[in-house]
Amino acid sequence: MTFRRQSAAFLLMVGVVALCLADYTVATKIRGGSDPTAMKVGDTYYSAESAGGGIYVRAASSLEGLGASNVRRERVWSDDNGRGAVWAPEITTDLGRTFIYFSAGEDAAHRMYVISADSPLGTYSTESKLALPDDQWAIDGAFFVFEGKGWFVWSGWQSESNNSEQPLYICRMESPTKPIGQRYIISQPRESWEQGDSPLINEGPQAIVDPNGQLHIVYSANGSWGSRYCLADLRLRKGGDPTYVWDWYKSNGCLFGSHQNRMMSGWDATLYIDGPGHHTFALVDGEVNKSPGGTNHIPFMFHGVEKGTPYSWEARSWFTGSFVWWSKTTYSRRNVPGDTSNVGYSFKFFE
Repeated sequence: MTFRRQSAAFLLMVGVVALCLADYTVATKIRGGSDPTAMKVGDTYYSAESAGGGIYVRAASSLEGLGASNVRRERVWSDDNGRGAVWAPEITTDLGRTFIYFSAGEDAAHRMYVISADSPLGTYSTESKLALPDDQWAIDGAFFVFEGKGWFVWSGWQSESNNSEQPLYICRMESPTKPIGQRYIISQPRESWEQGDSPLINEGPQAIVDPNGQLHIVYSANGSWGSRYCLADLRLRKGGDPTYVWDWYKSNGCLFGSHQNRMMSGWDATLYIDGPGHHTFALVDGEVNKSPGGTNHIPFMFHGVEKGTPYSWEARSWFTGSFVWWSKTTYSRRNVPGDTSNVGYSFKFFE
């Protein structure tokens, strides 16, 4: 009788483990490359990438299909005006029009540019420089609309002479191509788990709204040239002002990374991918309010290096993973104005 009870318990445990494993998906490698960006329009996923002095758009019926050998891939822009090295295109839509933002330049001359078209694979306009406030070095810019207002968030320098760290900045947008007002810092790489690289870096910001209506900016921390690269979160307090730094609450560690000593308490490091970061949520029409809620796994895409392969820029690839909204998560801080903690949704990311 004792043996039978133990066997039943053992079989129950095996069954639970099997169910957990069945629900867990290992990251799928899509293609070699870095800095993925994607959105879904209708039944089609579109991604953008820089290559050969230009920008290409891919179209497929799934995120994984964006890496297929026979995928539709169109060159939509060429650097005819000699803008320089092109980094990290970001594709989105606004009121039915497609916009691609990208950084171009050499060394300290990198600035943000935008092109647009009537459809993702349409004929794009000539690039125009975004007149971001203070006109400083800027990369990884993303446009989004939150509560009826346009915003632009990016990674940049305070000035050419003050470039030992890359904070995240935000400013208002009158339209997808016209910044207005001042720029405001919303995150600086000052936490212990954001230290160790030179310069100190916050970059790759991506906006998304949680099931409670709160805005998040999920970003990449640490240098992209090493495996400490990871994803972290900024959560805006309910009713908060996106331009006021103390209305943003930062996760207390990496939420998706490969170094356990840098992870937020209760979050586990990756098993298969080193340095996961610079992600895209592949939102419907690129709109931050169109993220599925509930407890289902939601697909997203990121870049990283397969464990066992020496980490380098050249070794990075695009991968698909998933995330779930994780409720009742506390982000805390000390010696700052306002509340010292905030409870709300966070993210559990899965390879």
